[in-house]
Amino acid sequence: MRNWYHRYLSHLLIERGAAENTLEAYGRDLDRYVSFLEEKGLAALRQARAETVIEFLVRLKNDGLSANSVNRALAALRGFYRFLLEEKALDESPLAHVELAKVWMRLPDTVSREEMAAILSQPGEETPAALRDSAMLELLYATGLRVSELVGLTMNGINWQVGFLTVMGKGSKERVVPVGRTAYDCLRRYVDRARPSLMKSGTTDVLFLNRSGRAFTRQGIWKIIVRYAKKAGLQKKVHPHTFRHSFASHLLEGGADLRAVQVMLGHSDISTTQIYTHVTRDRLKDIHRKYHPRG
Repeated sequence: MRNWYHRYLSHLLIERGAAENTLEAYGRDLDRYVSFLEEKGLAALRQARAETVIEFLVRLKNDGLSANSVNRALAALRGFYRFLLEEKALDESPLAHVELAKVWMRLPDTVSREEMAAILSQPGEETPAALRDSAMLELLYATGLRVSELVGLTMNGINWQVGFLTVMGKGSKERVVPVGRTAYDCLRRYVDRARPSLMKSGTTDVLFLNRSGRAFTRQGIWKIIVRYAKKAGLQKKVHPHTFRHSFASHLLEGGADLRAVQVMLGHSDISTTQIYTHVTRDRLKDIHRKYHPRG
């Protein structure tokens, strides 16, 4: 069984060009599933029935996984069984009549404009590392990049003439994102005044470099953001995706078109972007209650 799911992950990587994050998530989900089958004493994938899959999904829910995570696991299983059918390893899929669990959209974590400004003011420009951190934070907020996209940025991905970034997103899909004047100026100062000293020996096209002169890990960016959020006095949890959520929410609050935000975020389906309209509606209700004479 494990041999088949490893072959499926290789198929996703080589044939479908799946992103690293997707492969990691699907790998975890399929490993859980195979372990579940083994625990039930099933020796082959063809022994699983629809009831087996449902029992597995219920187990995930009882283990505390969110509806989104359960649905992702189900999506992983759908793709896996489709692959098995194509490879003639099975004659039928146990998932034919298993529907997606209902997902109650969880409002994304955001910060207010004032809280974001407080975070962005923390690094300063006293050292090369400070210039770098300031540029990274400003860029995250100005573009809504995923942290994996930030660490993958290269010098060749910057169009200085028009102020755009070329970003490689999920599924190796390329998109172009406007930077904005403030982030552009911070990025320019970092590249001119800080990056050369961080590069150490040798050359690299990676845009943001750590103290060893190498590309950051996602965990490295996470730690930087947590540190500056605490320094700004925020009590709530702030992580890289908070910048992405806040970018989208603040744009929509300001009247931006939903489809334009969808393109900038790199969402293939506008329904994914629509979660941010929930935040906007809640914000509008707060404003109405605060300022309307009969709110």
